[in-house]
Amino acid sequence: MKEQKTLWTTSILMLIVVAIFFTINQWNQKQEKALADQKQELKNKNEQLSLEIERLQSTNDYLKEQPLKKEEKNGYHTWPEIEKKADRLVKESDGNFKKSWAMYLVKEALRYEINPYIVYELLKVETGGTFDPNLVGPETKYGHAYGMSQFMKNTAPWIADMAGLPYEEELLFDPYYSMQLSLVYLDFLQSKYENWDEALTAYHRGMGGLKEYKKENGHAESWYAEEIQEKAENHTTVVLAN
Repeated sequence: MKEQKTLWTTSILMLIVVAIFFTINQWNQKQEKALADQKQELKNKNEQLSLEIERLQSTNDYLKEQPLKKEEKNGYHTWPEIEKKADRLVKESDGNFKKSWAMYLVKEALRYEINPYIVYELLKVETGGTFDPNLVGPETKYGHAYGMSQFMKNTAPWIADMAGLPYEEELLFDPYYSMQLSLVYLDFLQSKYENWDEALTAYHRGMGGLKEYKKENGHAESWYAEEIQEKAENHTTVVLAN
């Protein structure tokens, strides 16, 4: 009887030890997971901070360059060519891209020294060819994109500030405001990267997304950048031929 009691006591103690060991092990695992989560969160914050610092530095450099841009040429000499290009855009869009939008786009693109056909093709891709100024894009983990240029609410405010424009969410649905933001953003990206593959891929994926794309693919020649440039070149060829 005494031996049975001793055996029972030993078994109980062993169970208690096992339970304590299991509890400690679980606690250690939770602590390790919590520590890993904290490290990952800190890493994500550092990456976001680095990207934000890079963006701010790039924005500052871009703004410093603005006074060096060429003066706009006399309108009397440029207007016929502006109208010719605008008519091309209206015709190509089957009238979905209004003449007043086209005139505005071509004139402003000239001021920023950007090929207007690149911007037009970007707007075409972003809206699926509808050029709908009231378009709301599908939901993503970053939110929705709005308007003809499909800007998100985390991007549009700092671009508007860089452009010296007011910012209100309703303005994202104004086609002229939307086009102006796209021109300023493209000018900024092209100034930063000095090539259209990177500039257009960054427009589509964000500057952080561009880095990931280049890391995965070894280049910035995304379908988005290639399609827009190829179709813009086709417009240029047609206009020059006429």
